[in-house]
Amino acid sequence: MFILSSSSSTLPSAPPFSSTTSIFLSFSRVSLPPSSSSLKLLPLSLQFGPPKLASSCSLRFSASRAMAELIQDKESAQSAATAAAASSGYERRNEPAHSRKFLDVRSEEELLSCIKKETEAGKLPPNVAAGMEELYQNYRNAVIESGNPKADEIVLSNMTVALDRILLDVEDPFVFSSHHKAIREPFDYYIFGQNYIRPLIDFGNSFVGNLSLFKDIEEKLQQGHNVVLISNHQTEADPAIISLLLEKTNPYIAENTIFVAGDRVLADPLCKPFSIGRNLICVYSKKHMFDIPELTETKRKANTRSLKEMALLLRGGSQLIWIAPSGGRDRPDPSTGEWYPNIVVRTDIRGSGTL
Repeated sequence: MFILSSSSSTLPSAPPFSSTTSIFLSFSRVSLPPSSSSLKLLPLSLQFGPPKLASSCSLRFSASRAMAELIQDKESAQSAATAAAASSGYERRNEPAHSRKFLDVRSEEELLSCIKKETEAGKLPPNVAAGMEELYQNYRNAVIESGNPKADEIVLSNMTVALDRILLDVEDPFVFSSHHKAIREPFDYYIFGQNYIRPLIDFGNSFVGNLSLFKDIEEKLQQGHNVVLISNHQTEADPAIISLLLEKTNPYIAENTIFVAGDRVLADPLCKPFSIGRNLICVYSKKHMFDIPELTETKRKANTRSLKEMALLLRGGSQLIWIAPSGGRDRPDPSTGEWYPNIVVRTDIRGSGTL
């Protein structure tokens, strides 16, 4: 098994596994839904730097300085609305009936009115309705800020589908298994998530560094090896960001990475539709293990099941798993406002190698 880990100043040296490689993985900071209260369009970087090889490692990467490769986005923003509409049409024909009013709205006024009416009808809890309105306003502002001439169309198309999915989960809550496989039909949640996040990325100023390393990863996976990416975690949109930056050059990695996901993105109605479209190992974060004392033992048992599922996957080989061992997202320094990778302790990484 090959473990690729972040190498920031907050991380320890790699644990002494004979096949461990330390690779730098970083993203510039960006605020994205569904957890952010304020969204902003920013360039992104996915940077694998020169590797620091541990003892006797058979995974050989070039240590020469990487050439940054621009990721162009010529048609994606324009196609987002069309793809979302196509997905919603397909979903109409194949899924069990539920309230479909969001898919019929044609303006911002109708959308906000629909949220109000569904709340008054008792179909939406007030807190979820308030979250829907805030999500819409933040998303609208961010996409319009991009300067895309079709911003209004993209916002309405993506948000009507997103709100439809949120309402569906309120009416019929989805329950995640320990190992969740992305739901691609009858409604394609993966494409839905990609189309939603795509307009929020400044592709013209974003890049993937050391792109050849991803080719090496794919080759190792084809040979039956497992690869574990150990990284800091910045937003709940990280999986979509990774996939969007790699979808043209490394579509297999973009679609088949398994992400270790905490309980918030598996329980929050505003987050769940995006999580349903990802391959996940579902866990309870150590940071919130004791939030509700009477549920602590249940959470521990659930985590044990998830670890067993992960072990079975790794024994089968050819698995690519992304882990944020700090157990949470990066936070700004309260005194300076600067963003730094969350602290990771050696035992967090060693546990990954034990699997």
